[in-house]
Amino acid sequence: MTRTPTPAQRRVIEDADPVTGRLRGTETQLAALVKRGLAFRHPRPPHDHFLTPAGHRIRDAVPGPPAEPARDTGVFTARVGGEEEPPVSGPARQREVHSAWQGLLELRRMTNPDGAADRPCGWERTHLVRAAALALEAGGHRPAGGDTDGYRVRATPQPEAVAVYAPDERTLAACAVTLERAGWQAGEYTEPRTRARYLLASPRRV
Repeated sequence: MTRTPTPAQRRVIEDADPVTGRLRGTETQLAALVKRGLAFRHPRPPHDHFLTPAGHRIRDAVPGPPAEPARDTGVFTARVGGEEEPPVSGPARQREVHSAWQGLLELRRMTNPDGAADRPCGWERTHLVRAAALALEAGGHRPAGGDTDGYRVRATPQPEAVAVYAPDERTLAACAVTLERAGWQAGEYTEPRTRARYLLASPRRV
């Protein structure tokens, strides 16, 4: 059974990279988290430490400060589409998205039992909307925002499934291709009342 981390260890967990779970702390703090099953030491140099699924659960359960606009926090957040105050687009944002996607692929390699990077990992299954949005943004799709048409990723009542909306069927089909290449299963459906077309996407298991 995982022991409750100390306040100092909680601070290390809270400061972990939001996508990869990479940790920063003293060797003593990191070793203690490993002992508690909340972190693991990567076997390859530079032997960084990362949160385990149990560590991610504790991090997500820790109450954070009041939410601020994404562009002011200094923390990367995938664009789900329709944000009131989206981050500034441009080369800097593209670099951030690329870096976050590469970090997620590395997390897949480290946490999937077979080391596969072409299939979503546990973190993605517990952060469905953010994971699908990152795959779309990294794939070059434009999120909706302000007067700009684009994709919108939304949670659904179904387990392990998100809904993806797009301004037209061509864009929706392109989103489906990107998600499938990123290891997701995606099918097109029609909302009974609005007749709007959307994708129902879920992480592929095999």
